[in-house]
Amino acid sequence: MDLSNQRRMASEILKCGQNRIYMNPNNLEDISEAVTRGDIRKLIKEDVIKARQERGISSGRKKERMKQKEAGKRKGHGSRKGSKYARSPKKRRWIQTIRPIRRTLKDYRSDGTISSETYRYYYKHASGGIFRSVGHMRSHMQTEKLLLKLPGDKEVK
Repeated sequence: MDLSNQRRMASEILKCGQNRIYMNPNNLEDISEAVTRGDIRKLIKEDVIKARQERGISSGRKKERMKQKEAGKRKGHGSRKGSKYARSPKKRRWIQTIRPIRRTLKDYRSDGTISSETYRYYYKHASGGIFRSVGHMRSHMQTEKLLLKLPGDKEVK
């Protein structure tokens, strides 16, 4: 039984390809009797002829990959492109350097380890990016002998 003409008409009516046309195998006689477009439309309305769902690309693997990335996986050496600091902004690195330095300076000033003039001097230098870290700044203070008392020293009465 040749239903190619009916399949062609159905694909034009449903605006899809001929391969996506589904014809119910229980109603093949009714379909073969359908000669006009009107007959085909009637069969489509009765759900004897349908358009199959379009095949798409499954996003299951993508979802799984994104879930792993959220959990911090897939960040090894093989996944990286760019240098060490290309993957994190320069500003973030600066913030991670300057905040501990400023915090340390405030602590030193408040507990009397350094004078307010020394604080101002080192605050300005830190803002200028002279010190790499708190340890670097502390070693500079010790070489310049600007620490009035060493941090952690107990006062002697």
